[in-house]
Amino acid sequence: MQVTEVPDPRIEEPTDAIIKVTSTAICGSDLHLYGVLGPYLKPGDVLGHEAMGIVEEVGPGAAGHLSVGDRVVVPFNISCGHCWMCGRGLYAQCETTQVRDQGKGASLFGYTSLYGSVPGGQAEYLRVPQAQFGPIVVPEGTPDEQFLFLSDILPTAWQAVRYADVPPGGTVAVLGLGPVGQFAVRIAAHLGAGRIIGVDRVPERLAMAARYGAEPVNLDDVDDVAATLIDMVDGRGPDATIDAVGMEAHGGRLVAVAQKAMGLLPDAIARKVTDKLAVDRLDALHAAVKGVRRGGTASVSGVYGGELDAMPMMEMFDRGIQLRMGQAHVRRWTDEILPLLLDPADPLGTLDLTTHHLPLTEAPRGYEMFRDKQDGCVKVVLNP
Repeated sequence: MQVTEVPDPRIEEPTDAIIKVTSTAICGSDLHLYGVLGPYLKPGDVLGHEAMGIVEEVGPGAAGHLSVGDRVVVPFNISCGHCWMCGRGLYAQCETTQVRDQGKGASLFGYTSLYGSVPGGQAEYLRVPQAQFGPIVVPEGTPDEQFLFLSDILPTAWQAVRYADVPPGGTVAVLGLGPVGQFAVRIAAHLGAGRIIGVDRVPERLAMAARYGAEPVNLDDVDDVAATLIDMVDGRGPDATIDAVGMEAHGGRLVAVAQKAMGLLPDAIARKVTDKLAVDRLDALHAAVKGVRRGGTASVSGVYGGELDAMPMMEMFDRGIQLRMGQAHVRRWTDEILPLLLDPADPLGTLDLTTHHLPLTEAPRGYEMFRDKQDGCVKVVLNP
């Protein structure tokens, strides 16, 4: 990971736009590129998929949606807005930008050859494809962080809670209190959950979630997360669980060793092995499906990349667990979220998430700090 000079982006398609980036964030899924998905990176790849800025140039095909000078947030997935999938609100599966040679859904900014090798937003300037639909125009005169997280982690958390289908006054457990987990706690409360349990082991994350009403459960204080959740909710378990952790959960030591060993292989070989034989650390996912009540829903927002992952299918079937997951369909949810961001009361606490601001030139330090959870780090925002 390094900061270097690259050529300025330019308009390549009529529906492109160029923005001058004012803020860009490091996402938890960016950290997967450090390890499990590293073989899909190549030298010179520009990372980052949480960005906002000012429109500098607009292609003729996007001129009806954007104007030079607009302040915009850029969704992390690149969607056309008019294909069969987009017409059904499945923007993360856009058929116009699907990466078919990799068997993947919509292209993503800054996320390797798996998702189209589109240069990302941790940069001074960003080319935005499908700008006739994707970018969200937001008002001037507020801190960037009031809107920045509309690019990814807010819609991701919103979808996770919607998919969890928590009944009014019901109970939801959020596993993993990183940025998505923090917003999931706040959104669940806003949408009417009566009780929220937050599970993590980082004291600063537990404390932040507690400020928004979560009952904290420290992983280091329990032997069995699923059993603890069941015991906490009438011996039955919560109505829903949200896995906001993903493929690199704490635990799973043998899998962690295998993942690290994969990183020692030449990239060409590692890509083939990953495509056919990859496994994930499943501690959080297993806790989510085993800790939810019978007939409940486990909602998965954490990123997974395995092909041979073992799941407790007999238990899931017997207990009637519903499992919902996937990349966030950002534009499906933005109209619901945006009014809350315009509310001066800041009901989702968008201005109470970022713990570290760094100049873009210090991005490598930001990645290390976020990965290693140093200095109480919950969220890093970079400013070009």
